[in-house]
Amino acid sequence: MRILLVGINYAPDLIGVAKYNAELCESLVAEGHEVRVITAPPYYPAWKIPPAFKPSYFRSRDMDGVRVTRTPIYVPGHPTGLRRLVHHASFALTSAAPVLFEALSWRPDVMIAVAPSLMSAAFVSFVARRVGAKSWLHVQDFEVDAAFDLGLLRNPSLRKWMLRFEAAILKSFDNVSTISQAMVERLRNKGLSSDKAAEVRNWIDTVAICPASRITKYRQQLKLGEDNLVGLYSGTMSNKQGLELVIEAAIRLEKSHSHIHFILAGEGPHKMRLEQLAAGHHNIHFLGLQPNDSFNQLMATADFHLIPQKAEAADLVLPSKLGAIFASARPVIAMAEEGTGLAAEVTDAGLVIPPGDSSALELAICQLSEAPALREHYGEEGRRRALDRWDRRTIVRRWSDAMTGQRNAVGQTNVGLAGADVGLPVEDAVR
Repeated sequence: MRILLVGINYAPDLIGVAKYNAELCESLVAEGHEVRVITAPPYYPAWKIPPAFKPSYFRSRDMDGVRVTRTPIYVPGHPTGLRRLVHHASFALTSAAPVLFEALSWRPDVMIAVAPSLMSAAFVSFVARRVGAKSWLHVQDFEVDAAFDLGLLRNPSLRKWMLRFEAAILKSFDNVSTISQAMVERLRNKGLSSDKAAEVRNWIDTVAICPASRITKYRQQLKLGEDNLVGLYSGTMSNKQGLELVIEAAIRLEKSHSHIHFILAGEGPHKMRLEQLAAGHHNIHFLGLQPNDSFNQLMATADFHLIPQKAEAADLVLPSKLGAIFASARPVIAMAEEGTGLAAEVTDAGLVIPPGDSSALELAICQLSEAPALREHYGEEGRRRALDRWDRRTIVRRWSDAMTGQRNAVGQTNVGLAGADVGLPVEDAVR
């Protein structure tokens, strides 16, 4: 089967949507499909394009069996709400010609658009209808809701217009998937019929990420001993994570619990500000993005993981890092409102505390630090969930089967999807 994926993020970016787009395409190739990608040059999370990629626009190259074409894009050095709109609009504009060319010359069976970016998705569904391809939208992020709920955009009239635009795009696709059951429910609340919406959760390689010794090169590098407990955050450092809450809790615990240290690993537009907040506090450490071959060691360094979150972000994005945390057999402290997808997923594999509450975070850290048996129990339960619900091969194979069903069943646009959760047991319908 011929599959064309259009998405703004792709390898060699290491984190976020890029990782899952690349792994999906590579896995589909391994399943025997032909896959082509139209994407932007790498830029995330540093928001800067490496110089080597600028001369390669509109040129195709093979990456692990996938033919990848990159288009020019505007990347703001300091991404504000308005600049992000221009950023996404630039990709929608420059990707249009390659999408049309591939659709007319190659004739894909399925055309997949990944949101973000929703702007480019509109043209994908339009072209798919014209060439007889099935269209599939995969929503990694409700970017319109996030932009306004997090205060990046504020104009009520603009929000109303953008939500109408979003609803029209959602309804134009044959199938729409997203990464948690709570986000599926949000799709339905936006007017999408139940038979077109499905969960396709992000995944983890449960062989590559597995339980390992907590005494790692990272502890040696940071001069942390076996008696030191480590709370780890790994991922993007941007506005919606609320990482300043971790800094606040760490500062308050510095004297009373000096054996507890905090590692924040990753990059992002807020990293410099966080480093300034943490300046002079020796229990807070920063690392950059770590290579894939060291990622399991990084996960194993932690005695517990941290997922801070602002209340406004609840069920807009479910952190995909949760799969890696569970696979590493470490407990997690997650900020989430009761009833949200994140809270349901973490319960009994970690502690759930109210979002935005650094005092509750401090208490949860103390609770886990004083209960090694509880940490072990939560870690074992997390590993079990990773194997049951997050395994990469199982999820991608079901996605492949669903798309094959689309191709072979004309008029049955949700074969293998309707009423099901692709990649997890029906009884466990929360990512």
